[in-house]
Amino acid sequence: MKGMRAAFYDSYGDVDVLQTGELPDPRVGPGEALVEVRAVSINPVDWKVMAGGLDALMEVRFPVVPGWDVAGVVRAVGPDTPEVAVGDHVLAYGRKDWVQAGTFAELVSVPVRAIARKPRELSWQQAAALPLAGQTAARTIRDRLGVGEGDVVLVHNAAGGVGRIGVQLARVLGASTVIGTASERHHDRLRELGVAPVAYGDGLADRVREIAPDGVDAVADFVGGVYDVTRALLTEGGRHASIAEHDVPGIEDEIVWVRPDGGQLQWLVDLVAAGRVEIDITREFEGLEQAGDALRANQEGHGGGKVVLHISED
Repeated sequence: MKGMRAAFYDSYGDVDVLQTGELPDPRVGPGEALVEVRAVSINPVDWKVMAGGLDALMEVRFPVVPGWDVAGVVRAVGPDTPEVAVGDHVLAYGRKDWVQAGTFAELVSVPVRAIARKPRELSWQQAAALPLAGQTAARTIRDRLGVGEGDVVLVHNAAGGVGRIGVQLARVLGASTVIGTASERHHDRLRELGVAPVAYGDGLADRVREIAPDGVDAVADFVGGVYDVTRALLTEGGRHASIAEHDVPGIEDEIVWVRPDGGQLQWLVDLVAAGRVEIDITREFEGLEQAGDALRANQEGHGGGKVVLHISED
């Protein structure tokens, strides 16, 4: 049986359980495309799943190939798949309904409902870095919070991979003021993105009120553990959405779990191609053999931008 090279693991554990070897080529079902992988990006969920973090939520079938972000070239299509053709350059948030056949591989099958087209303005690395982080930001800022003209928006963890895109989307959607919490080493970059940065720690609510004395209309929580600050700052009738926690006392909130959505992803791609949203890539790694190093770099979490693994050439 023909095989592909992939990074995979046979049991839960830390990054050391990851190995590189040959696995069978993916099957390509109806409404799916087979993508030859050019680049993937690393997300915290990748190593959290590897440690068993989603075992109670999603079915897991070993061996598991990690990774949900992908950019690459369509090499085959399944039955009834008119949306894409062989040779198309695409990107996707390729999460399936179970954990097994991820993107850290030479080939991956992806439902076309998750696919967007990659324009030449985006590099493979930029394309790979966008799907999960970008769609999490879009689902939070646009779909859940409904940020619009004149809103004052507070983004917790504004310098993270999701937060950096989220603050830019808030500006694109018309927010009058975007305030972002971050370590001071990231403040200059946030200012470049049109954000008013504030440092974490004691007195955070007071620092935000210096910028927004009447409070904030919407809060995007990309870190968790900050509900006291959120409650102190949110205006009456304000909106709150979090990727980390919900059922916060005294706050009507939305919990965000991103889903594959090719239309939403294409909206993001078009914004990046037009120069209205920028993607920050902190570190790049080459080849499947460096998948473990890329995961460790993401675990360290000090760079702020995305970590990308380049898998194959054009």
